[in-house]
Amino acid sequence: MVTKRITQTDFYTYRITWSDEDGEYVGLCAEFPGLSWLDISPESALHGIRNLVKETIIDMQTNNEKIPQPLTNKRYSGKFVVRVPPEVHKRITIEAAEAKVSINRLVSAKLSER
Repeated sequence: MVTKRITQTDFYTYRITWSDEDGEYVGLCAEFPGLSWLDISPESALHGIRNLVKETIIDMQTNNEKIPQPLTNKRYSGKFVVRVPPEVHKRITIEAAEAKVSINRLVSAKLSER
């Protein structure tokens, strides 16, 4: 049985996508928006961005810089404020009233749809 050693970089949010412009896969990390890694396969792009994040963290520690907290470790209140044009507010209010639900419930349901 192989056991994997968990590292600090395991908790960051990684994404791999195709870049038509570069003709390669690009690895990204949400907590480090300035970093990216191009490679020929999605697996290589993930490996590359993870290593780049690790190297960046080491560099930041050396320079006593604040290291971003992984998004998965943050606490979320479940509340955020969104400003919308008055016409949108009116339309959502009417739609919620017709559905006999609160605006919050309607908007939450719409945001949860995929």
